[in-house]
Amino acid sequence: MAIETDNVELTHTSTDPGAFLIEAPRTRTKRTGRTSRTNFEMLAWLFMRLSGIILVFLVLGHLIIQLVLDGGVTKISFAFVAGRWASPFWQVWDLLMLWLAMLHGANGMRTVINDYAERDTTRFWLKVLLVTATVFTVLLGTLVIFTFDPNIS
Repeated sequence: MAIETDNVELTHTSTDPGAFLIEAPRTRTKRTGRTSRTNFEMLAWLFMRLSGIILVFLVLGHLIIQLVLDGGVTKISFAFVAGRWASPFWQVWDLLMLWLAMLHGANGMRTVINDYAERDTTRFWLKVLLVTATVFTVLLGTLVIFTFDPNIS
């Protein structure tokens, strides 16, 4: 006996009349592509959790140190940034924030695209646009952090 409810098939599998087995919505078949058989989604899920935890500390530390301990937003100027980025510690701190925030956000957008883009071609081009924007922003931000010249005249 099978009951169809909200696109989930409940199958009666035992002698107990109240026992139903809920089938997985995306069971693998012989036609399932090899790319979906990797651990990429699990690693992406794990990355989101770990990067989120690290970002909380980086961003809160950045806000507390930059805005509370150093005299507030009125102290932030070109000279302030130049003084901060003269230290490799602050360069690495800001670089970690940039990379983790961009990759975290891009991974989240990838998930949204996978969930809401119905056609394969739409999904493909949205992901190409997302990867292009992410790579451009990460490379440009990295270039700015490491080539920042405080002696610009």
